[in-house]
Amino acid sequence: MARDAQRSKVYAAEQFVRTMFDRAAQHHSRAIDFFGTPLTLPPEARFSSVDSVQRYVDDVLAMPAVRDRWGPVAALAVRARRGSTAAHYEISDGAATIAVPEQTSRWALRELVLLHEISHHLSTAEPAHGPEFTATFVALAEVVMGPEVGHVLRVVYAKEGVR
Repeated sequence: MARDAQRSKVYAAEQFVRTMFDRAAQHHSRAIDFFGTPLTLPPEARFSSVDSVQRYVDDVLAMPAVRDRWGPVAALAVRARRGSTAAHYEISDGAATIAVPEQTSRWALRELVLLHEISHHLSTAEPAHGPEFTATFVALAEVVMGPEVGHVLRVVYAKEGVR
């Protein structure tokens, strides 16, 4: 297994992007100045339960653009994760699952976090947060949320030194 050397940089970049979305929502304006460029962020979906997350994951994997790019994709289950503040992707006995902390933390029940976890399902390369993963996440965010999100991720990844 390859060392996941840029994991902390990926997490820092993605936290910055989530904060941008949070601030845009707090100010009720999706129009932002992104490093000197005017940009309008799309709304970010939020979820209230494991069931709503499962429906979203199923819908994303069924999108024609996702199927065209990544081909037929194996099922991806969603389960509640107790006692934790992070979402994660796991494979156990050949079954892929996203675990989300439904009760202890609502931050994981948001579109950007779920797309990150779905990207692990679409990119099986090692290391887990390496260049293939980040390219997959950017492409998936573009397909699902729009090209503005892909642009924001690419720029913030570059500023954090993520490949």
